[in-house]
Amino acid sequence: MTADLAPRIARTIATEIGAQPHQVTAAVELLDGGATVPFVARYRKEATGGLDDTQLRDLAERLAYLRELEARRATILESVREQGKLTETLEAEIRKAETKAVLEDLYLPYKPKRRTRAMIARENGLGPLAEAILGDRGAAPETLAEGYLSEAVPDVKAALAGARDILAEGLAENADLIGRLRSFLQDSALVTAKVVEGQEQAGAKFSDYFDHREPWATMPSHRALAIMRGSKEGVLTVDIGPEPEEGLPRVQAMVAGALDVRGDGPGDRWLRDAAGWTWRTKLSLSMMLDLMGDLRTRAQDEAIRVFARNLKDLLLAAPAGAKVTMGIDPGIRTGCKVAVVDATGKLLDTATIYPFQPKNDLRGAQATLATLIRTHGVDLIAIGNGTASRESERMVAELLGDLPAPKPKKVIVSEAGASVYSASELAAKEFPGLDVSLRGAVSIARRLQDPLAELVKIEPKAIGVGQYQHDVDQHRLARALDGVVEDAVNAVGVDLNMASPSLLARVSGLGGSLAEAIVAHRDANGAFSKRKDLLKVARLGPRAFEQCAGFLRITGGDEPLDASAVHPEAYDVARRIVAACGRDLRAVMGDEARLGALDPMEFVDDRFGLPTVRDILSELAKPGRDPRPEFVTASFADGVEDITDLRPGMLLEGTVTNVAAFGAFVDIGVHQDGLVHVSQLADRFVKDPHEVVKAGDVVKVRVVEVDVPRKRIGLSMRKEGGTEAAPRDVARGAAGKGPERGPGPKGSGKGPGKGPRNGPSRHSSGPGGKASDAAPGALGAALLDAMKRR
Repeated sequence: MTADLAPRIARTIATEIGAQPHQVTAAVELLDGGATVPFVARYRKEATGGLDDTQLRDLAERLAYLRELEARRATILESVREQGKLTETLEAEIRKAETKAVLEDLYLPYKPKRRTRAMIARENGLGPLAEAILGDRGAAPETLAEGYLSEAVPDVKAALAGARDILAEGLAENADLIGRLRSFLQDSALVTAKVVEGQEQAGAKFSDYFDHREPWATMPSHRALAIMRGSKEGVLTVDIGPEPEEGLPRVQAMVAGALDVRGDGPGDRWLRDAAGWTWRTKLSLSMMLDLMGDLRTRAQDEAIRVFARNLKDLLLAAPAGAKVTMGIDPGIRTGCKVAVVDATGKLLDTATIYPFQPKNDLRGAQATLATLIRTHGVDLIAIGNGTASRESERMVAELLGDLPAPKPKKVIVSEAGASVYSASELAAKEFPGLDVSLRGAVSIARRLQDPLAELVKIEPKAIGVGQYQHDVDQHRLARALDGVVEDAVNAVGVDLNMASPSLLARVSGLGGSLAEAIVAHRDANGAFSKRKDLLKVARLGPRAFEQCAGFLRITGGDEPLDASAVHPEAYDVARRIVAACGRDLRAVMGDEARLGALDPMEFVDDRFGLPTVRDILSELAKPGRDPRPEFVTASFADGVEDITDLRPGMLLEGTVTNVAAFGAFVDIGVHQDGLVHVSQLADRFVKDPHEVVKAGDVVKVRVVEVDVPRKRIGLSMRKEGGTEAAPRDVARGAAGKGPERGPGPKGSGKGPGKGPRNGPSRHSSGPGGKASDAAPGALGAALLDAMKRR
């Protein structure tokens, strides 16, 4: 690396994330030194100037790209230098290139390549002919070509074809021309999709793209990924190029301009034709591939961003708390699976009941539930929102109506990812003797108690709250989602003496092996009484302790500060604050008025600055505070249990299950998510649905459209009623809620007989799966029908 590399990268990243270069430099040093994003964001604010976790994630992503860029720059410079072709001008251009694309444009003429037609033409002595045509526009190229005939070049046609190959290669390697073409097309190119002849019926789900055209620059992520999937499946042909009427003549003129074609002499006419041929046979394809790659990257970035944001909202959903909870995984033919867990999530009891077809043992099922409730003192009943959810809820409601007070509270809970957990190695290890189907009921109960603690056991991708998640770069998606999980876990904090290995593994500085070691130590030696005892855990050294300690909580231990987010390294500062209050530590913790009267500057020292002191004061005022919202649930309307019960104009309450670029999907208790299109989210313009709602929100909606045959529900959150015509997306309503029925083996779902959940998650990724993966207007009614198949 060159001496000025780090400052250059720091300046670039600082501009992009809205920071100063010195902040970026400090953050990079910490991250390179092994610090995690949560640790740097929370406990190194003085060093980074307060960069938050989002900025740090963006920084890390760009840092990787820019370092790859610099490494490639060095390789290219060395390669051209070894060829003896590195001029001062070329070196300057290579050094100032800001993207990989520009760098590769500059390198293309010097890049080792296989033998080309232009090389052969030069070997046949046709290089001077190309130069002669460029130099004498008044002479007829055919006449000039006669002087270059040979045994290898038998006629004028062959000579001119060789000269054209030489010029075409020069144009294709002209970095300035390529850059100008790319810039022009990025502003004005059109994406065109057409159906492959004979694929109309087989590819009906892509019918909106059978003859589709829209600007490349503004094409939304979900539509881009949809046409790419259609192309991959052989249903669509996709092209990206200039607009035919005005754009195509412009690009052809740009190519001809690179040959300095201005007049109308014989040479100019021939060169103009050669430029057009070069565009058609070389440049148009390379430009399309470039723009397709850029579009794919842009679409994937947006899809990953949407998934990450929804996952964060789901992970940080309000916990119901430490209460005895019954989980019910609804089913029809195979029965409803029931599990009761205590306040800590420990399994107490299980049962399988058959209230529906074919046994119809409703009374027996209710009697079993009543016994479990009475025996274990059940406080909450979590009912999965899959098949037979509303029927199960009605059964429970009838039972609760006959029970004496106090009665448990029933809650509909998302089953997203429950099938994946049930069949996982982790679940088998946790419940080796428990049937797979019953493990799902345990998961449903626990995710009501604490969504975060349970969802960390599931691979983030399998939770399925994204759009087209299977069409994006899986490595990038996994990295982004893992970052979201890590940030969420550390933002909330983890109870050291209660957390599972899965939860501990997401704590800053730990990971799977250290998490297992902590649990093993806890099992062998009993509960931790203080954070410092972590250093007794095998393989957990000072570095790991520094990274994890602040995010682990010990309630009722020897050190009161261990129950807070104050890092052990700053305990001395906390004690000076307590001393200034003139009271015992336990008495000071939670005394907002007394702590609020202190001047933070009095406690700043050489090691800990104002940001850390303020954090400590805030934490002492509300020790161990949970950043998640208060627990609330949606109340589904009585008598509204199926899509056939819906009528336009109905006012209902529901839970947001997924937020996409084009709107939000809401569970209103009828086994089909309704769509609130972005135009119907508020009585104002909404650019990003996340401005208004997030996954897990309880919202009031009005039914706008119900299409029973196609299982589509259109909803509105507008006070005005949402009845006026909206963009075509909303006019087509919403597809239903249902899992992706991918190509996996039969029985790969949640359990025996659970065909409707055959697949890795309840949320799919585009055509053929859940509607949340594609814009209804973009994909059309036919695609929506395919997307909501159960």
